[in-house]
Amino acid sequence: MGEAWRLLGFGVYDAYTNMAIDEALLTLRSKGRSPNTIRFYRWKPSAVSIGYFQILEQEVNVDSCHRRGIDIIRRMTGGGAVYHDYEGEVTYSIIVDQENPKIPDDILKSYEVVCKGIVLGLERLGIRAEFKPINDIVANGRKISGNAQTRRLGVVVQHGTVLVRTDVKTMFDVLKVSEEKVSDKMIRSVEERVTSIERELGRDVGFNEVFEALKHGFSEALDVKLVEGTLDEAESELMARLRDGKYMTRMWNFDRPTATGVLHP
Repeated sequence: MGEAWRLLGFGVYDAYTNMAIDEALLTLRSKGRSPNTIRFYRWKPSAVSIGYFQILEQEVNVDSCHRRGIDIIRRMTGGGAVYHDYEGEVTYSIIVDQENPKIPDDILKSYEVVCKGIVLGLERLGIRAEFKPINDIVANGRKISGNAQTRRLGVVVQHGTVLVRTDVKTMFDVLKVSEEKVSDKMIRSVEERVTSIERELGRDVGFNEVFEALKHGFSEALDVKLVEGTLDEAESELMARLRDGKYMTRMWNFDRPTATGVLHP
């Protein structure tokens, strides 16, 4: 087994805390004050996250989210809007220095390397899956995991979802989908393109079972020893400042970022 990385798992946090943890670890890793880390977590309450450059009102049914008590958060990574179901999903984040030889410089190749952890984890559960460029994992031709990555301050952050079970109707309600598209036919179409661990295995699956499988999958894929740990005082303090001063603010979530990272209406 190769080098030791810290394992943070299996946490349950609100959306603002989840994204603040990732940025706090990125910032402190860039200063050599946090170790390379893999974390697994869930979202409570359920949440919708949008990609860094998206316009929130164009992607999210805000009224529906408020009515259902669903958080709304802008990620620091790109990509599209995602519904994170507390009852249906395990999420992971990897925070590692960009110079680490385990992470290829090539973005596409790095996705494949990191996503192999999910592929091997699913294999441990009895699901045959494969990486599909640019950043998806499919089982039997249907998407079971989506992933996103950013590189800042010499650090790579990649996070992604693994579907344990799906709730397509709620997803359609909280994401902006035109009413004519929200039909039984459309829902069936999505269900043919998206799958879940429970669907593939044909049985109920517990979150801890998924966590254990993914933990071993990432350890094997990256050839690292995962050592369980917790956030230290500096990480917790920075996380709290980022959560309260950035991720919970209307400016961050509703205003549209520019390429320079400056927010404007």
